[in-house]
Amino acid sequence: MAVITAAAMALTGCGGSDTATKPDGPVKIKVWAWYPAFQPVVDLFNKTHTDVQIEWTNAGTGQDQYTKLQTALKAGKGAPDVVMLEFQEIPTFQLTKHLVDLGKHGANSIKGNYVDWAWKQVSNGDAVYAIPVDAGPMAMLYREDIFKEYGLTVPKTWAEFKEQAQKLKAASPTSFMTDFGANDGGFMTGLLWQAGARPFGYTAAQAPNIDLDVNSEAAKKVMTYWEDMVDSGLADRAAFATTDFYKGLTTGKYATYLAAGWGPGYLASVAKETAGKWRAAPLPQWNPGENAQGDWGGSAFAVTDQTKHPKEATKVAMEIFGANKDAWKIGIDQAFLFPTATPILDWEYFRDKKYDFFGGQKVNEVFVPAYNGIGEFDWSPFNSYYFSQLTTALNQAVEKKTPWPAALDTVQQNLSTYASQQGFKVAP
Repeated sequence: MAVITAAAMALTGCGGSDTATKPDGPVKIKVWAWYPAFQPVVDLFNKTHTDVQIEWTNAGTGQDQYTKLQTALKAGKGAPDVVMLEFQEIPTFQLTKHLVDLGKHGANSIKGNYVDWAWKQVSNGDAVYAIPVDAGPMAMLYREDIFKEYGLTVPKTWAEFKEQAQKLKAASPTSFMTDFGANDGGFMTGLLWQAGARPFGYTAAQAPNIDLDVNSEAAKKVMTYWEDMVDSGLADRAAFATTDFYKGLTTGKYATYLAAGWGPGYLASVAKETAGKWRAAPLPQWNPGENAQGDWGGSAFAVTDQTKHPKEATKVAMEIFGANKDAWKIGIDQAFLFPTATPILDWEYFRDKKYDFFGGQKVNEVFVPAYNGIGEFDWSPFNSYYFSQLTTALNQAVEKKTPWPAALDTVQQNLSTYASQQGFKVAP
């Protein structure tokens, strides 16, 4: 992604125009998104709307799409009307004034459909920069058969998690309690989030001021814990989404998988032969009796300033999923998305849905409380750089067997230098 400077805040995008010539027939809105099973959702929208129609393109996943989007926005042409953005990427695109304020087109009318933390991921006061779709509250997926075989109990705290890991290792030296994928910034940030770490203090209103606290005591506590787990052979260190990782999930090498709300569907797709053996439990807590939660992933629909139809584009962003049960039935059953809209979270079909892969367990009874317990969290407007620095520093620490907490000091320094070079005023 192209470097974005604080000076770009002075740029003013057109913000869309309601004065565009009214077309003959329905308004056509171009949408970029990579959601799984998205075509049936688009077809449903087009079937049920006569005034607006969606033209969908999969422009790539994650960073591939963001690079194309950034190029189109910089060129002033070629961007879609509506685009899928992960929560952590919204500040980057909002900074350069390329996102339409959906609050001016009625978006605040649905604010009550979302819990506070999720709505604040996409808004700043009355300004709304995107409509939340899915999220990634974290929980622990575990192999019930392995737990029974080795007499393990489901841990409620991270201390208990380590104790059970030691018990497993003593009985089965080639097994691991779990895998720690140091190549995934979202995963690690989710764990930091749960522990109370807040790497950034940032809102669009306070730019160019930004608080950086990547190497906080809470963050170092998390890294110290996992460094010990890996060094003690209790947790594997295979990179996520690799052959070794998938093999660990399918062979029983890993007794647990620390997952997000989309994890059950992901696990079912990559470890089909283990169907019926897994169960879901709440993420272990740092302190007994607490209900601290973190999020790993989540996305929303934003409207770009190249749209000629901001009102209709906002309607698409609000209604393509929103609280539409027909659309969400597709999203839940075929795409395994975890919804952010509370009417869907409270919907009996979702809440009480039994998953055959989890032995008929109602796994959403675990994930929904986790979602409701997530606290507020700010992202920086240079998240791609943050994830890159975090994963690079941690992987180097893993390979060189240097202290993991010290890696956070490196990330803190590098981010501080980078932010200052981009024109931000860094605190502390």
